[in-house]
Amino acid sequence: MTVQTEAVQAPDLLYSEAEEDLRSAVRSLLADRADAPTVIAGIESDTPYDLRLWESLAAGIGAAGLLVPEKLGGQGATHREAAVVLEELGRSVAPAPYLTSAVVATEILLALGADGGPAAGLLAELASGRKVAVLALPFSTPPADAGAAMTGTLERTVSGVAEAAAADVLLVPTADGLYAVETAGDGVDVRALVPLDLTRPLATVTLAGATGTLLADAAPAAQAVSRGLLAGAGLLASEQLGLAEWCLTETVRHTRERHQFNRPVGSFQSLKHRMAQLWLEVVSARAAARNAADALAAGSPDAPLAVAVAQAYCSEVAVHAAEECVQLHGGIGMTWEHPAHLYLKRAKADSIAYGTAGRHREAVAALVELPAP
Repeated sequence: MTVQTEAVQAPDLLYSEAEEDLRSAVRSLLADRADAPTVIAGIESDTPYDLRLWESLAAGIGAAGLLVPEKLGGQGATHREAAVVLEELGRSVAPAPYLTSAVVATEILLALGADGGPAAGLLAELASGRKVAVLALPFSTPPADAGAAMTGTLERTVSGVAEAAAADVLLVPTADGLYAVETAGDGVDVRALVPLDLTRPLATVTLAGATGTLLADAAPAAQAVSRGLLAGAGLLASEQLGLAEWCLTETVRHTRERHQFNRPVGSFQSLKHRMAQLWLEVVSARAAARNAADALAAGSPDAPLAVAVAQAYCSEVAVHAAEECVQLHGGIGMTWEHPAHLYLKRAKADSIAYGTAGRHREAVAALVELPAP
């Protein structure tokens, strides 16, 4: 008897030449416009966002339109390329609304179909970098809660909305469907909160008498929001990877240069063991993050599982790497002038974004039909 099995394509975890070229361009831009002193100076001002940086990243490099097909004014790339951009943004903790607008909001609009109508017009503006859109849900909302978010009316208050201060448009889920609401319109109040991560501000959004454009009815809107949150969670793992890689690289550099008892402190065996363990975790995080990006890019049916695994693992690796970075830098790691605190705060904030590691472990258990304890 012949047993036929369906061929399963192995994920491609390597970086292509085009992806490395994109990385080089983004890294060069961020080194010039978002080095540590610039980022620290920005968070001490009223707004951390550098509009010139966003213009160069979104329009100059074309990063804002990576997920958008060329016929709609985008670059026609995939989640793999967007993941590379997020790795570099994580490496520099640059305050840019890329994840919320160029990934989550863009993915939602793509899911609604871009053959015409208001969704297509807004998508073209996001792809060009002329506008920024964010989903008016708490930053902690996991993909599994997308359906539950489709409740209420436009009269609402939502707290913990990431990067609402930078948004031109809010995507507001209601029981009637998904609306696009201009932040500059009447009845829209965006009030800044004091977040842990000052490089990704949060805000409370209050809509009272606001009007919006209906993009989709409730059922397709719920599916689109779920797809957007899934892409956000999956590519957030790449941001966490970039953050962890910077922390590891900077910690190794510092322990090589810092001397104690006439020896580099990095030569002490206990510190070698800690950094070796961290290196193993970062390598594993890279595999998980790349697998999630590749699954999203391929439209794989296993994408929800790949995303849940990536988030369950990468969020904790990023926090561990940032904690080790602060501790192994000693006293200097606790100062405001050194950027280590930016990475620790970003890692901590990211660890609850789009669902905690615990929520994603529950998702893994459900997807593989393994009851959680």
